[in-house]
Amino acid sequence: MRFEYMEPVTIENAIDLLVKHNGQAKVIAGGTDLIVQMRQKEIKSEHLVDITRIPGFDYIDYNETEGLRIGALTTIHTIEKSAEIHENYPAISQAAGKLASVAIRNLGTLGGNLCNASPSADMPPALIGLGAKVKIVGPEGERIVALEDFFTGPGSTVLKKWELLVEVQVPVSLPGTRGVYLKHAIRGSIDLAIVGIAVVIMMDPGDGVCQNIKIALGAVAPTPIRARSAEEIIKGKRIDEDLIEKSAETAQAEAHPISDVRASAEYRSEMVKVFTRRALRQVAVETEMN
Repeated sequence: MRFEYMEPVTIENAIDLLVKHNGQAKVIAGGTDLIVQMRQKEIKSEHLVDITRIPGFDYIDYNETEGLRIGALTTIHTIEKSAEIHENYPAISQAAGKLASVAIRNLGTLGGNLCNASPSADMPPALIGLGAKVKIVGPEGERIVALEDFFTGPGSTVLKKWELLVEVQVPVSLPGTRGVYLKHAIRGSIDLAIVGIAVVIMMDPGDGVCQNIKIALGAVAPTPIRARSAEEIIKGKRIDEDLIEKSAETAQAEAHPISDVRASAEYRSEMVKVFTRRALRQVAVETEMN
């Protein structure tokens, strides 16, 4: 496996290299996905652009009025251990803590996890549930894309071959917002998800009515998806067991799982219902406690 290895020190330099190689170069940061794919000959590339030398893109910046910004080179471990994220966006902390092993979390970056676009990735459902957006930079300038519109298929995103994802932006969580990410895997976090479920709900602190809700599903469709019909069952109502069951069943119907070495489509479908129910119950209990 021979390739040209390049280490740009600025975003502009990195983009110039991607343009120069006409989209044939691959971007590498932590390399936890790309190196494995290259070794298994799933991906071939004669040019690697290592962006880890570019300063200033491994940050977590939280502001009570503007929300959260995470640089694309921030490691999953850093996100998992961030006190600000744990306090204000616990679903993100939960997703980070459930991603693979400690060794992988120490190397893997948020940008890499998203750009790899694995349907079973842990970070996207929680971020989608929280309304995250991504900042993309290329030769034509920068653009902002809602994360739920970022993925186009397994291993595929809206990124052009000469663009870079540089930042993830998460809006401020309004009062009464609670969120949770649950993962089901054979051996726990070390394995890829069979099902990943994120539920983020905003309750009216006065009457306990659901003002807004997002249910995001991972590993049960070609991309992470919103279970919008399941959301509508809960939105505008006080949560009770009957609504939770109806919403979980509807989420199950909205999923489009496949069978693979980890689980059958039928099993995944059933687990969507089980874990959506579990996640809804958990956020409902947390809401009552607060």
